[in-house]
Amino acid sequence: MQDEHTATLLDYYTRHQTSVQWRGFLTALAEEFETQIDTSQLRVLMSRIGVRFAARHPAGECTTLDDLAAFLNNIWSGLDWGFVRLAERDDYLSIEHCCAPLAAFGERAAPWASAFLEGAYQHWLHELGAGSLALQEYQSANAHAYEFRLLKAP
Repeated sequence: MQDEHTATLLDYYTRHQTSVQWRGFLTALAEEFETQIDTSQLRVLMSRIGVRFAARHPAGECTTLDDLAAFLNNIWSGLDWGFVRLAERDDYLSIEHCCAPLAAFGERAAPWASAFLEGAYQHWLHELGAGSLALQEYQSANAHAYEFRLLKAP
């Protein structure tokens, strides 16, 4: 029962997180984007926007995963964009971003809106020395989260 209650609370938060003044505009913007640009191009566009965003917030001296998590959570918390959990796995680094307000673009934007986060994380990881390692989005087990994985070199 608590899981259903938690899901209900998160659904409510997701719907109400974005200011009312922006919801209609962002949905209309997303609909117009979709009439002019295909999904793969929209992912590229959103990723580039994410890179520009991240470039305005340099990662500085993050030397540990705890440093990186603190940096990322400071950025996102200051903007009311949710929070991040990092987890080092055997063959990848998991970045789970919870409660991002991307739902404000509408449900149809789900296939491309998350590329904003992907571009931002790729930029920060590259800035911190991840170099040619690829960041990929994966289906998160959490409906209110986006998961990205930085795959370790073979």
